[in-house]
Amino acid sequence: MSCKPTSDLMKKEAFLVDIKAKQQTKYLYHRIKEISKLGYAFGHQDATAYGIGWKNDGTMYKSDVQEVSGQYPAVYGFDIGHIELDHEHNLDTVNFKLMKKLIKKAHKSGGIVTISWHPDNPLSNKSSWDTTSTVKQILRGGILHDKYKNWLKRVANFMNGLKKFIGPQVPIVFRPFHEMNGDWFWWGAASCTEEEYKRLWRETVYILKDEYKVHNLLYLYSPNTLNTESEFLKYYPGDEYVDMLGVDIYQYGTEAEYMNTLKRDIAVLKKVGAEKDKPFALSETGFSMLKGVPQWWTKVLDKSVSDSGIAWALFWRNAWMNHFYVPYKGQETSKDFLNFKNLPHVLFLDEIQKIK
Repeated sequence: MSCKPTSDLMKKEAFLVDIKAKQQTKYLYHRIKEISKLGYAFGHQDATAYGIGWKNDGTMYKSDVQEVSGQYPAVYGFDIGHIELDHEHNLDTVNFKLMKKLIKKAHKSGGIVTISWHPDNPLSNKSSWDTTSTVKQILRGGILHDKYKNWLKRVANFMNGLKKFIGPQVPIVFRPFHEMNGDWFWWGAASCTEEEYKRLWRETVYILKDEYKVHNLLYLYSPNTLNTESEFLKYYPGDEYVDMLGVDIYQYGTEAEYMNTLKRDIAVLKKVGAEKDKPFALSETGFSMLKGVPQWWTKVLDKSVSDSGIAWALFWRNAWMNHFYVPYKGQETSKDFLNFKNLPHVLFLDEIQKIK
């Protein structure tokens, strides 16, 4: 697994959403495209912010993944829900100042950072999961457009603040308004039309990059579990507004059902990615509490996604004992997780550090 010189990675100019994207943002895009040639990277949501039995108070740097495997994740997921409200903490009680530090450290170590956003419903002022129809009101011409622009200003301030003094900004894979084909978010299928969603995405991208001068983002579009290419593209805002593709797939039923869904949906993702020449990832996945399947990592997950072309698989957060998605010390899949980590095509931090 040899290093590639920067000139090789950058010799083909990236056609990104943001024509003013920073050089480090373009570089991240090329690194992502290189990953799938070697295997796929392992990612974890809030990996260094908290885990089972601990929470980062700013005086530590650890993760459940590292304690079990000896390695840190390659991809770090964070969420900026409640940044729009100007709160000190996100919706999962992670302090935003601490989050910035953890993002910078992950980037400095060679990791990749992806950020999702669960904003409150701007009409009802309730959570993301309040499905009061709202999108039409925050589009240009809507009664809440100014309020939404102010929310995006706070997002922009956060993203533009991801740098140390006068150094370069940390490049981010931004994944807003995910799982839009489901009916559980206010931007979802039950609460807005396909065209309203597309306008929301396009206007959000335009405001961030052109009005608020945010140039360190790659934009990732990620529906929930799907069946066909047409379903994947149902809410797609257009190639010029998307840098990367994803799909969110969790195991809720049997292992066989999950494996079949992974293979079917990633095949769709791969086909669309090839047609559009865009990298793609398993943008959220996991099996809550990992019960009853000691070899879940090697016999279920890896068996389904190896050689699929995904850049990474991001596993959801280890919040508490009845809501975790990667093993902690002593958890029944820990031994298999170590075997999983040692597979040559599964890339943790050490491996992607070599992609330079």
